Amino acid sequence: MRIVVTGAASGIGRSVVEKLVAGDPLPGPHQLLLVDRDAEGLASVAAFAPGSAALIADLAQADCGDRIAEACRRELGGVDGLVSNAGIILSRSLAKMSADDFDRMFGINTRATWLIARALHPLMVEVGGGSIVATASMAASQPTPALGGYSASKTALVMIARELASAWGRDGIRVNTVSPGPTLTGMTRTGYADEKRRRQREAAIPTGRLGKAEDVAEAILFLLGPRARQITGIDLLVDGGMCTTLMSATGGGSGQPGN
Repeated sequence: MRIVVTGAASGIGRSVVEKLVAGDPLPGPHQLLLVDRDAEGLASVAAFAPGSAALIADLAQADCGDRIAEACRRELGGVDGLVSNAGIILSRSLAKMSADDFDRMFGINTRATWLIARALHPLMVEVGGGSIVATASMAASQPTPALGGYSASKTALVMIARELASAWGRDGIRVNTVSPGPTLTGMTRTGYADEKRRRQREAAIPTGRLGKAEDVAEAILFLLGPRARQITGIDLLVDGGMCTTLMSATGGGSGQPGN
């Protein structure tokens, strides 16, 4: 497959690339376009993905979709799949968040997926279809006051994916989201550095552990690949069962999402 991976330099995106290179769980060979704004991290990932192409891009910019589509034509000769994984977290309540921060959050976490998908749509139609998977969050369905803008942006992302799935199904294009629960990534590792806080969070998860980037990557690649050919418009929770416990009498409110 010819696949675009955004946010490829670290965390879940990097794990997706590692698994694509290994051909597990989605057998290759694959041609990859790796996208990130972190040039150094992107070079590091490209080094273990032979034959891949890299594009440094800020997905907050309105031309990001057109730039990625152009790179797909130039470097891959087309595109079959998109893993729209790039995202940011700003730990601010809605009462204290500035309009600029709000706009940037939605620009990267929500609008970018739409812009890229819109730009890649004609390329996927050319080859008879494709698959798009975006990384959302359990915060999309669970209010998280300290991350109000983040939660709202991920909720909007889930609905955009459902809208695209409904509109583009007859074009042969499937669109889904994956929603991680508390997951250890470069973006969250600092927050879990405190051992007591980490144990408290793990105690609220039925599986008894924080997720890992590879847990989410495997779910993304399942939805991206042909084994999920009849699945579109869904949001797949990868949260260790945490959402099943949030309203329990003993644990209500203790499991705010932290991915």
